[in-house]
Amino acid sequence: MPAVTIYTKSWCPYCSAAKDLLVRKNVSFTEHDITGKADLRDEMVRRSGRATVPQIFIGETHVGGCDDLYALDQRGALDPMLAG
Repeated sequence: MPAVTIYTKSWCPYCSAAKDLLVRKNVSFTEHDITGKADLRDEMVRRSGRATVPQIFIGETHVGGCDDLYALDQRGALDPMLAG
C-alpha cells in the first residue's frame, strides 16, 4: 500500500471530511498540519501547485483536495490507488 500524505489545517472542515473518508477505509496516513507553519505550507504548494487545504497524496501521486478524493471514491478509482 502506498503511503498517504495529507496537508491540513486544524480548523478546516474539508480536511476533517477527507480524513474521515480515509479512516472509514482503514487507511493510515501522515498528516501535516500547516497551521502557522510557513515551511510546511511552502512544501505543500511546491508539491501540489495549490495553496488550499487539504492536499492529498497517494504515494507520489497528487490526488487533489477533499472533493477530488470523494470523486475518486465515487467512481471506484480510490481503492485501486490505495492498494497500489
